[in-house]
Amino acid sequence: MNKKKVILASVIIAFSVMLSSFGLYFHSMIFSPNFLVKEEDRPLMIPTGATFKDVQNLVHDGRYVSDLLSFSFLSKLMNYDKSVKPGLYVIKKKMSNMQVVRMLRAGEQVPVNVTFNNVRMTPDLPEKITKNLEISEEDFMKLLDNDSLLEANGFDSLTIVGMFIPNTYQMYWNVSPEGLFKKMKNEYDKFWNDERIAKAKEMGLTPKEVSVLASIVQAETVMSDERPIVAGLYFNRLKRGEVLAADPTLVFAAQDFEIRRVLNKHKEIESPFNTYKHKGLPPGPINMPEISSLNAVLNYKKHNYLFMCAKEDFSGYHNFATNQRDHSRNAAKFQRAMNKAGIYR
Repeated sequence: MNKKKVILASVIIAFSVMLSSFGLYFHSMIFSPNFLVKEEDRPLMIPTGATFKDVQNLVHDGRYVSDLLSFSFLSKLMNYDKSVKPGLYVIKKKMSNMQVVRMLRAGEQVPVNVTFNNVRMTPDLPEKITKNLEISEEDFMKLLDNDSLLEANGFDSLTIVGMFIPNTYQMYWNVSPEGLFKKMKNEYDKFWNDERIAKAKEMGLTPKEVSVLASIVQAETVMSDERPIVAGLYFNRLKRGEVLAADPTLVFAAQDFEIRRVLNKHKEIESPFNTYKHKGLPPGPINMPEISSLNAVLNYKKHNYLFMCAKEDFSGYHNFATNQRDHSRNAAKFQRAMNKAGIYR
């Protein structure tokens, strides 16, 4: 074999080896596991406005990828670098570049659970409702302070807390403040279906008024089985045109939620929420009523009770009465129990 043939053979062999190596690398780049996360599922959050460079930094600094170069090369080959979509994505164990790029390019993010309850006042809501979301508490609070937006949706600053029905909802991590507000309004409208609206109408109440009454019922008792009885009591007083005389409204009017014992001085507070002074329902909810409280009002128990007082055993239940004499006896027993326990405010 002459020298030229030897050189040609060597070049061919070298080229074949190089081509084979490149082919193996190209195949590996596309199909081999590159996202070697230790957990079965690991969230990858791509912020709104993120660039491809931001994504590269996220997967590199967060140690999602074994080979950043191959991920970057395939991303550009598939034009993902020009169509970054924000959101929360789930990276599964041993995913290939191809699987991840396709998922990110298609924007196949997963929804998150948004849960809120035990909200007393509107300013308490943003912290809870935005906990698992990209948006900030401040940005969502700006919407709740937007009188024009509230009015356009049938609410005002005193009633807006009733638009939020405590529950667990699913939505995307990068939902906008406006999108979150709209979602909650849609859920409110969904809750107030024809059946519930008909029940409220039969009581002579609007959905917003039901929310106000439900907030009082909820504040009066933590016992869910007792709430329909309490709702019936206050509905009786409403029908008779009497003041509701609901102690929780005085606590709300005083804006002192450490009060455990309502005193006569609290009954003198000048506030539209003072139901000892003003007849009818207060101008808005005194907390964010739960579904169980709303349903307790709509399905209130019919009886003749007009008075209630916490039981002296501090069980959380109440003694009910149809007249002032029996109520005074119940109140005296509870007051003695409070004195014995050293509770004076």
